[in-house]
Amino acid sequence: MPVYSISHVENVRVCVVMVGLPARGKSLIAQKIVRYLSWLSINSKCFNVGSYRREIATDTVVDAEFFDPKNEVGMNYRQEAITRATTDMMKWFSDDNGVVGILDATNSTRDRRDKILKLCRENSIEPMFLESFCDDQDLIMQNILDVKTTSPDYLNRNNEFAAEDFLKRIKFYEQVYETMDQKADADLTFIKLVNVNSQIILNRIESYLESRIVYYVMNLHIKPRSIWLSRHGESEYNLTGQIGGDSNLSERGWRYAKRLPELVLKSLGEENKHTNLTVWTSTLKRTQQTSSFLPYKRKLQWKALDELDAGECDGMTYEEIEKTFPEDFKARDDDKYEYRYRGGESYRDIVIRLEPIIMELERQENILIITHQAVLRCLYAYFMNVPQEESPWMSIPLHTLIKLEPRAYSTLVSRIKADIPAVSTYKEKGTSQLGELETGTASKSRDLIRDSELAK
Repeated sequence: MPVYSISHVENVRVCVVMVGLPARGKSLIAQKIVRYLSWLSINSKCFNVGSYRREIATDTVVDAEFFDPKNEVGMNYRQEAITRATTDMMKWFSDDNGVVGILDATNSTRDRRDKILKLCRENSIEPMFLESFCDDQDLIMQNILDVKTTSPDYLNRNNEFAAEDFLKRIKFYEQVYETMDQKADADLTFIKLVNVNSQIILNRIESYLESRIVYYVMNLHIKPRSIWLSRHGESEYNLTGQIGGDSNLSERGWRYAKRLPELVLKSLGEENKHTNLTVWTSTLKRTQQTSSFLPYKRKLQWKALDELDAGECDGMTYEEIEKTFPEDFKARDDDKYEYRYRGGESYRDIVIRLEPIIMELERQENILIITHQAVLRCLYAYFMNVPQEESPWMSIPLHTLIKLEPRAYSTLVSRIKADIPAVSTYKEKGTSQLGELETGTASKSRDLIRDSELAK
């Protein structure tokens, strides 16, 4: 069933042109926008000019001197990189029905921005400039520490060299940098974030799609933080194979609840053991019971974190659903993301109700979320940029604590599995039996136990 999105209604295509000096969080912001829009099923893609430059400048040393405006060799490579990136982006808009393309580069001069503006308008694409302006030295140094450990430019380089070289690179960019200005750029659509979101300047935001991007970036921060995800402990319904409901924890589920504080401390590490987390749960008993032994004072219940509503199938086993509603059972296997239970919800419905949660998550720092399988699949898909059609088939086992650490170029994932047995609630495609097969859909999808530690 086709689902109409913002872009279908307006028939608008937008090129978000990142602007700003290095170490201002541009790549992180760009990746977050793509992740958010893709999560909402809006066709989006980031074109990182640095990646193009690394592909073509293989026969020269790329250190700070490479970025000297007087370095003709470096300037030629950088010009070729931006040309390739914009050419590929225009082709993507045309061939792949792209809706929001993000040009991730410094785009630090008006001359460069004017050329991009002209190219966009020639191709009937709305240019939207997004500048991250930062003069907060503490924040800049935090970003440099992140970049030097995650940037492909500094692989196999020691941290001291990376930090010094990157600071020199910034100095070269400062020689030519021209910030967005309300007078000089009065006729352009732009967002200017000053010190992340201490001050936000908006100019000529006209379309609904642009306003959604604005709303999202207004809720962002780029400070280092971690997010912990956990399903509730094993429940009585898990033991009987029933879905939905508001059952209590099983005996093993209570054991997990008692073990969870220890797992969180282990994940935090000795140096961060006094970090004060905020705990979010659903309104259902099994998540609140799972959080009951955590020592943190701030615990919030969110209706939006409740499990997928199974409607008429609530409280049934998959075997009962297959026998009672065979056509529905097959339809859900055929398109699990879009299928809506009779009188209940689909995965798409969960994504819609989770949007306020995502906005609040982006505003917060360290959060522990205890919720349900379907909801965690949608949240994990957001943070790890998993395609929506794959998200309902991810395996997220019980009694496992997942830690996500968003970085500029990736999201670091770590997991701690409690040594407390629990049933598998994973259902393979084409069967009503619970449990994972090595050749089943779990092994072909983004299985959290087997996927990469870094999501690009």
